[in-house]
Amino acid sequence: MNAPQRTNNLDAYWMPFTANRQFKSAPRMLVGAEGMYYRSDDGRTILDGTSGLWCCNAGHNRPKITAAIQKQAAELDYVPAFQMGHPKVFELASRLATLFPGDLDRIFFTNSGSESVESALKIANAYHRVRGEGTRYRWIGRERAYHGVNYGGMSVGGIGGNRKSFGPLMTGVDHLRHTHDLARNAFTKGLPEHGAELADELERIIALHDPSTISAVIVEPMAGSTGVLLPPKGYLQKLRAICDRHGILLVFDEVITGFGRLGAPFAVDAFGVIPDMVTIAKGLTNGVIPMGAVVARRGIYDAFMAAETPRHLPELPHGYTYSGNPVASAAALGTLETYDDEGLFERAAAMAPVWEEALHGLRGLPHVIDVRNYGLVGAVELDPIAGAPAQRAFAAYLDAFASGLLIRTTGDIIALSPPLIISEDEIGRLTDTLRAVLQRLT
Repeated sequence: MNAPQRTNNLDAYWMPFTANRQFKSAPRMLVGAEGMYYRSDDGRTILDGTSGLWCCNAGHNRPKITAAIQKQAAELDYVPAFQMGHPKVFELASRLATLFPGDLDRIFFTNSGSESVESALKIANAYHRVRGEGTRYRWIGRERAYHGVNYGGMSVGGIGGNRKSFGPLMTGVDHLRHTHDLARNAFTKGLPEHGAELADELERIIALHDPSTISAVIVEPMAGSTGVLLPPKGYLQKLRAICDRHGILLVFDEVITGFGRLGAPFAVDAFGVIPDMVTIAKGLTNGVIPMGAVVARRGIYDAFMAAETPRHLPELPHGYTYSGNPVASAAALGTLETYDDEGLFERAAAMAPVWEEALHGLRGLPHVIDVRNYGLVGAVELDPIAGAPAQRAFAAYLDAFASGLLIRTTGDIIALSPPLIISEDEIGRLTDTLRAVLQRLT
């Protein structure tokens, strides 16, 4: 006979990216959400300072998204992703294509940012092969980059703590230096002035490996998970020019920066650089249902269509059971409608100066060694405790939650990315709460 269910038993769930022992000794449970706020199991209201996990850009419990999911689940719940289609996924792809500039208009659906990166890696290498350049297989990532947690994403990623436990990673990968430079750029408002020359290192790496072996360069336009590292002025433009010079693809990982976070639809728009592929997820469905995508330039897609593959065989032997799932597609369409109807990308741009002023008002508080921002994203970097990295920021995280504010920490950096619906008063509440937390730090 089976043992009865214990609703308060925390043992079975192995939590991701979580200090399981610490959490299960003092759980932080959320049981409801509405607009800008979560509700905890003890009835407290928690201001969401992180859009969930960089994903709930439109806030929580949005009616058009909920209605779209309910209607689609009752009408058509699942369609085989291979050799079959359904109207919603084609509608969604067409709608997404209108959001990107130039010929970034071919959409390959996945289920997460990690899968989007893996798909981009495979598409790039297969693209070179169908064009007769199969020697191009190497990838160039960047230190302190986060590109998901699958083996390919970890390989091109550059966060040591995410890599060290898992043995040998993908071969044929090298890394650019990261762009974080506290000595020259601390307390910058907007894009840093110094550091564009760091892109020139790409030429050295290309020469080391031979340009005919390099498939693509992948970067986050703004590195999010590592602590909001913004690109120096001119840096991304230099990367684009170097890639063009050597026939190398440029991929932007916009899983975090996409869908209004930077005060524009995408970093592509905010920074005026068009890559060859863009990976997206998170804000695509407002975090409600897992979904991601690779947005590719038309010429990449056309190269596969022009290859000598028999017409009854897939041009690209890659995909997922849930690629373009009907309910996820409906959620994404409801999300895009919400962004559009409420002008949330424009709202983010309008609120950005208020956000910047409030965030930089934290300068001078104990242990604060940098504040940085762009659009509706920001970071407060703390001086680490000697011999105990990340401990100070985690103490701030716990204090903030107890004080009614959800933040995110990475190392000794507090990262902030509130829903785009945040008001001026709520910005004040967020920074006032964080100020009190920082003043209590030891």
